[in-house]
Amino acid sequence: MGKKTGFMEYKREKPSERDPLKRLDDWNEYSSPFSEEMSSRQGARCMDCGTPFCQIGMDVNGYTSGCPIYNLIPEWNDLVYRGRWREALERLLKTNNFPEFTGRVCPAPCEGSCTVAISDPAVTIKSIERTIIDKGFENGWIQARIPEKRTGKKIAIVGSGPAGLAAADQLNQAGHSVTVYERADRAGGLLTYGIPNMKLEKEVVERRIKLLTQEGIDFVLNTEIGKDVTADELKEQFDSVILCTGAQKQRDLLIEGREAKGVHFAMDYLTDTTKSMLDSNFKDKKFINTKNKDVIVIGGGDTGADCVATALRQKAKSVVQFGKHPKLPDSRNPENMWPEQPHVHTMEYAYEEAQAKFGDDPRQYAIQTTKLVADSKGNLKELHTIQMKKIKNEHGKYEFQEIPGSEKVWPAQYVFIAIGFEGTEAPLMEQFGVNMTRNKVQAAYGDYKTNVDGVFAAGDARRGQSLIVWAINEGREVAKAVDTHLMGSTVLP
Repeated sequence: MGKKTGFMEYKREKPSERDPLKRLDDWNEYSSPFSEEMSSRQGARCMDCGTPFCQIGMDVNGYTSGCPIYNLIPEWNDLVYRGRWREALERLLKTNNFPEFTGRVCPAPCEGSCTVAISDPAVTIKSIERTIIDKGFENGWIQARIPEKRTGKKIAIVGSGPAGLAAADQLNQAGHSVTVYERADRAGGLLTYGIPNMKLEKEVVERRIKLLTQEGIDFVLNTEIGKDVTADELKEQFDSVILCTGAQKQRDLLIEGREAKGVHFAMDYLTDTTKSMLDSNFKDKKFINTKNKDVIVIGGGDTGADCVATALRQKAKSVVQFGKHPKLPDSRNPENMWPEQPHVHTMEYAYEEAQAKFGDDPRQYAIQTTKLVADSKGNLKELHTIQMKKIKNEHGKYEFQEIPGSEKVWPAQYVFIAIGFEGTEAPLMEQFGVNMTRNKVQAAYGDYKTNVDGVFAAGDARRGQSLIVWAINEGREVAKAVDTHLMGSTVLP
């Protein structure tokens, strides 16, 4: 613990962000890493608690509390405070394969369980993490680590999202030969095509993929397992297979008018936009363009917020986001006790931008879409809603009731559905012959073995839609399980 009274002397500071209106003119990251001086101050706020709840990494009442990859947070906070950056980087990389991703897009459950957060704003753990790894790359401290020996074992990983990449990184360092298959034209999974550039610039992802390639991992792109290569072929060619296909089956909105032109899944919208940007800087026009259109995003989560930010950059006429639940309180309520993730109202980057452009927060709360209406040519023209109220029934459970007289008609030429994911795609899993439950591969946490010998599963394909840190956790853990399966024991941390 570097400064015993740091949490009393220093206030929480945010990383610098570009002006919300000005950043709408480009697709670059909206925030910047800390300076060394600010990092030192914020690191000094860490108390190095006897029980560091920031590291607990467990589910509490259905939500993640603490860091699922068990980052050594107090240790590198102290090292940053003392200016020992290279040592801080070494401690960070002990547990996290990709801090440049988590430091940008992780929702930071570690901060929700920070002990300082009991009575004061939490330590800025996520921003310090990003600053450490960015400094590591800037100073050339991150170099390719080529394994000295190879075991002769070959492993195929299906899917190049964070779970697949983490598993590949770990197994490659153990000396195995790893091939990662990706059906898209670029590696990275949702890191590349699901998260907009203004949150995670694609050069950051490409830099890591290049490094993993230099270290000996083989990436096979534009190849869909199950079609271009069958499951049987993969099992014959490799000693083990890991399924890290993610939870890509998007949940649909089954209401009247769903077939209208202009109604799209959110992930399709985000993917096409990013791909067009990377391929041609939008010159190919192979994306959904919302310029001068009324846009409504259905779904109150991060994917919906990313759709808001994307439509704003496309110069949409108006942008509104619908959420099922009531507006969250400004501070924790008694039922949401520390160290649970705090369920409080926040202003994410997209909402700050919308408010700056239109003068209002774009979110509408406790609202339900009742139908979509198209014009005579089948093009979406409007959306109908009714307000809801959340009440406890006689059994003590919450339910929603419509509020009579609260009906409203909204102009809309585009609607993006962002209400979550049902699970992984079944046809591939059926070809492998693995058992599934509720669109998730059956493989026990900590074991990761499917019912098919030599076939493992990890990440969202196994656990369902979740956080990037859980994906990295499972990628690291399944690597240990595969290493043990192949070698009888594991050398991996």
